[in-house]
Amino acid sequence: MRLPCPLCGERDLREFYYQGAAVSLTRPDPDAGADAWADYVHLRENLPGDLEEMWHHAQGCGAWLVVTRNTATHVVKGAKLAMDTKRADTKRADTKGART
Repeated sequence: MRLPCPLCGERDLREFYYQGAAVSLTRPDPDAGADAWADYVHLRENLPGDLEEMWHHAQGCGAWLVVTRNTATHVVKGAKLAMDTKRADTKRADTKGART
């Protein structure tokens, strides 16, 4: 399998380290209740289909990536820098807060 790095281009899977589903980008606030943290740590849907995953380009540029991959077919549909994804999520949250 090959993964597309936004900085280095397409690379062999052996250059990357898998970190799991990209739920780490949406972790609860530090003062969230025990139920919110228990859900975050232990509950995963694990459905077949497209899933956003965290990958570290450990043997390349060192970037953290959010890779969209189909878990049933293993087809990689794209990748983006995790820091860009987090910034976009933060901007959306800020916009929602401004509207309410």
